[in-house]
Amino acid sequence: MRRSLPPVASRVSDTLIARGHHGVIITQPMPAHSAAETAHALGVDIGAVTEARVYLLDDDPILLLLAGGHRVDLGRTGIRLEGRLTAASEELARQVTGQPADGTAPVGHPTNLPTYIDNALSRHRELWACGGHPNTLFRTSFSELVRITAGLAIDVD
Repeated sequence: MRRSLPPVASRVSDTLIARGHHGVIITQPMPAHSAAETAHALGVDIGAVTEARVYLLDDDPILLLLAGGHRVDLGRTGIRLEGRLTAASEELARQVTGQPADGTAPVGHPTNLPTYIDNALSRHRELWACGGHPNTLFRTSFSELVRITAGLAIDVD
């Protein structure tokens, strides 16, 4: 029997398709709550897992797409983005993405967030990102991720 995607993941799939991606989202039997768990479940390097996190650049929410396990130096990355970078609260992240923090997709949000993509993701031919729900994922590539998000690739320290 085929299982339906959660509504939030269906919205992500629709957005992916509208932006030229195949839109295929897979579901895992159990949600993964970290990039390490996701990488282990998929049998891939942790750096091939894309983590979508909301930050505030000065007072404006932005989305950072990070290589799994990559930590953000808020000071240095803020300087690179020409502002003060702080982590957004989980409540704000959910408000601006419409998705849970442990399942945030790079797309499918109520508004288009300015998006910055960690150049470390370019080291992997195939990337995996959450599909808007903790047990959903989709496959992409670095160049496709830049295109579908209209994001800007940056070095993240």
